[in-house]
Amino acid sequence: MSAYFEYLREMFLKVIVNIALFIADIFAGPWYRVPGEFAEYNDLFSTYVPNFDFFGWFFYVLFWILLAALVAGVGYLLYRFFRRHIKFVKTELDKQALRDQVERLNYELYQAVQERDKILNLKVTAMGLKMDDLTKTDKNTVEEVVSRFPKLKYVDHEYADLDVSIPEVENISLEEICNRFRLFAASQLKLYYTTDTIRQLFAGMAASKLIILEGISGTGKTSMPYALGKFFDFDANICSVQPSWKDRSELLGYYNEFTKKFNETEFLRALYTATYRKDLNIIVLDEMNLARIEYYFAEFLSIMEMPNINEWKIELINSYDNNDPEHVNQGKILIPQNVIFFGTANNDDSTFTISDKVYDRAISLFFDNKGIPFDAEYTEQLKIPYSQLEGLFQDALNQYPVSETILAQFDKLDSFVISNFKLAFGNRILKQLKVFIPAYVACGGTELEGLDFIFTNKILKKIESLNIAFLREELKQLNLKIDELFGKDTFRMAHAYINNLIKMS
Repeated sequence: MSAYFEYLREMFLKVIVNIALFIADIFAGPWYRVPGEFAEYNDLFSTYVPNFDFFGWFFYVLFWILLAALVAGVGYLLYRFFRRHIKFVKTELDKQALRDQVERLNYELYQAVQERDKILNLKVTAMGLKMDDLTKTDKNTVEEVVSRFPKLKYVDHEYADLDVSIPEVENISLEEICNRFRLFAASQLKLYYTTDTIRQLFAGMAASKLIILEGISGTGKTSMPYALGKFFDFDANICSVQPSWKDRSELLGYYNEFTKKFNETEFLRALYTATYRKDLNIIVLDEMNLARIEYYFAEFLSIMEMPNINEWKIELINSYDNNDPEHVNQGKILIPQNVIFFGTANNDDSTFTISDKVYDRAISLFFDNKGIPFDAEYTEQLKIPYSQLEGLFQDALNQYPVSETILAQFDKLDSFVISNFKLAFGNRILKQLKVFIPAYVACGGTELEGLDFIFTNKILKKIESLNIAFLREELKQLNLKIDELFGKDTFRMAHAYINNLIKMS
């Protein structure tokens, strides 16, 4: 037995020694030959160096310089690689630590919100109330906290007992309203507008819910809707557009999943307020082309094209809550008919070009100079329900429909423009024309003046996007065609616009 155990001990020792030698051969074996290899290098050098001439020594030195540079370059690249890798790993660790900290803070904030809601519920219970049975006085102090829409709930509270009815004004016409507004702006606000501009404004409101006021800075673009709000005794809401606006959330706000609140904007509050009021409500998008209108206002442009006004609904949130504002139904708000959107636009290098999609749906007024002061008698504000103003627009449609003669001449002008400029009148423009011209006539203008405005702002604007340098003759022919169809000394706006295009070319 002792011989067996001696054998077993010797065998294990031999195995361990062999394994150690194997590992040593793997890591140290390759280096055993290094001294001999350096000796061989030295022998080669000693053999051939006595026969080196000048060029031999030159290339010998050059070779070692290049070899040293190569080794240094490889070493530097390895250094940069490992340094970047270590820095990246450290950055990722720092990011993870920051994420953990943010998550912890969010959890603590969530706990604080929950604690606040518990305290609020205790206070309400102590008052002997239930959350669904709060009085209007309590709504101002409690619902603002517990509702997803605190600003809109405050509007509910503000208008809960407010009488918003407005009696109609007897024996008033659109022309009289235009004249009174012009005198009011001049006498009380020192803002001076031409009669034509006022007529275009009111006829534009009859034809579209979006009015674009264009022109150079300082010509009174923002002042016009401001003055209109003062005239109708309800101030316009001016919302400044920011260059960073990319989508509808910038305009309406968004629902915060963490706080469980809707981040309401002033635009949304103004739109919701209009659902309670009976008069004209004006919302101004100031400097509207600082951002792309098609991005943040696209939903409104599409919805307001629907023929059924009961479908003019904007979805704010895709869920329902019993404590939502009164006029938010199933998370949606209906765009009220008494709202007119105004957009001011400067035409310079700091702004975006307004696309045809927007122009086709809007009525555009251009301001190219400051108003000329004139004497105006003092004129008071006009308190009138929007329903009466809308009724006057409808009366204009019935009393002053566009004549068949004008439509036939316009059709010929359409054919000429298609033939020479490859531009066509869409059905949308024709529909606006049939509403704008009657309202313009009811405001004291003529059919041809109204048609001149529509043709200039809806069609001639599109020619600017063409290569005008090659269209000089066609533009001159267009001037002659207008005179042939509608007579000389008409279409002053169109002629002025065409002549300006010819000069630009």
